[in-house]
Amino acid sequence: MNTSPIGIFDSGVGGTSIWREIHKLLPHESTIYLADSKNAPYGPKGKQKIVELSIKNTELLIEKGCKLIVVACNTATTNAIRYLRENYDVPFIGIEPAIKPAALQTKSNAIGILATKGTLSSELFHKTSDLYGNGVTIIEQIGEGLVPLIENGEINSPEMENLLKLYIQPMIATNIDYLVLGCSHYPYLIPKLQTLLPKHVTIIDSGIAVAKQTQTILEQHSISAPTSTTGNCIFYSNGKPEILRDILQEDYTVETLDF
Repeated sequence: MNTSPIGIFDSGVGGTSIWREIHKLLPHESTIYLADSKNAPYGPKGKQKIVELSIKNTELLIEKGCKLIVVACNTATTNAIRYLRENYDVPFIGIEPAIKPAALQTKSNAIGILATKGTLSSELFHKTSDLYGNGVTIIEQIGEGLVPLIENGEINSPEMENLLKLYIQPMIATNIDYLVLGCSHYPYLIPKLQTLLPKHVTIIDSGIAVAKQTQTILEQHSISAPTSTTGNCIFYSNGKPEILRDILQEDYTVETLDF
């Protein structure tokens, strides 16, 4: 048994969608969440900068005693997780677009991927896409501008709606029946997307799968917390903590930290 916290980091508030699924499945586990909003979004940054930011976040979480680290950012996973696994002793769990279930289940043989530039241009994304996308039309769309709007608390703004319409219209025209969300910020857009997409389109994100994988890795390494305990959840932001509080919508400890 190990009561040390699980560390989670993202380029801002979006990874709380991953944290939410982990906390729901493992309420007895303590968590420390880093919202690196100061450097959001990671998507347009080059690989070297993304690795540097991921190292910074990782070392802070290790310093705070985390027993496992969830890279709750598609861009950081696809660009940096190999380096992190090779250079640090704690287990890492990554997140990448759920192309596999969409490609295997599509009936129209057309799926959409809404993701950041950093994810769509990564080697890992292309390997996954090539492996499971045979015979399936994959419409890739960079969600430029979406993360900054979410980080500024403008999920329901006219600008957000206009961008989403622009991005998903080509997908609708291609008759997609699955839309894969390739950024941990994007699950917060699901209610808006559901009003814009045809009813038959299924939206897939990676949150539940990441939570289940977290549980599996904890058990494999024998570092799970006792189920009789109640986890303590702490959130750190180097941007606007009020946006993080609004996203969480619950009374958790949110602290400002310059990292």
